[in-house]
Amino acid sequence: MAVATKFLPAGFDLKKPIAVIAGQGRYPALLIESARAQGANIKLLSFEQETDPKLIETFSAEDHRSITVGKLGQLLDALKEVGAAGAVMAGQITPRKLFSGMIPDLKLVALFAKLKERNAETIFGAITEEIESLGITMLDARVFLDEHLASAGCLTGWSCGVSDAELEFGTCMAREMARLDIGQSVVTAKGTVIAVEAFEGTDQMLQRCAQTGGKEMLLIKTSKHAQDFRFDVPCFGIKTLESMAKGGVQKAALEVDSVILIDRPAVIAHAKKLGIDIVGFPKK
Repeated sequence: MAVATKFLPAGFDLKKPIAVIAGQGRYPALLIESARAQGANIKLLSFEQETDPKLIETFSAEDHRSITVGKLGQLLDALKEVGAAGAVMAGQITPRKLFSGMIPDLKLVALFAKLKERNAETIFGAITEEIESLGITMLDARVFLDEHLASAGCLTGWSCGVSDAELEFGTCMAREMARLDIGQSVVTAKGTVIAVEAFEGTDQMLQRCAQTGGKEMLLIKTSKHAQDFRFDVPCFGIKTLESMAKGGVQKAALEVDSVILIDRPAVIAHAKKLGIDIVGFPKK
């Protein structure tokens, strides 16, 4: 079968095992479904109390390993056990577990000790280096999901009602927040920043918008200037749309080829149902 993804390294053999390190939500399942449809040999590494049990049920015991959040040594051993030639991270871990509910093993403690800053980029970057030291290729987290990426123009109809001026202001603000590593989403309205995403995530930020009484609010979701797409890829899904509706945000602008729509046909259909416009804007 011809490979339909542009994010797979040249020469990578799809017959070799690819381990999906799966967190919460629909994203890991969508990636696995798309990968299997393209003939990939997929293994699953699930996190206890995080990964969807229904996804785990689709794998045999031979092709699946369960690991505990914070056990880096266990993760590395599991990758070796399933014979992974490639690996891809998909889905989130409950944010509070990364601070208060996690008991790191000695390998992760040693990794943390080397970091001057502890944020998503430095932590997952260091974990990626540990994985690749085993000779395993960390794949772009958009791999196999080409058809689910944001594309240019209005995705929900002929016109999205997003003016050039508000899009220019919103993307400028979002890119600056991403550059500062604060978050990858902002909400703006009439030249004002209404809300900025931080550690709480996009959904909590959106729901806060209801308290502002803002009108004609626009969500902008972008990537960092030098985004490492092996981890921390911006996503947009049904839950995001529901949070937008709760927060009174009726328009979204997503960066082309950078934001994954978690099941694009379902997202677009649900956006239309809620009366929410989605537009794709080009990378800078």
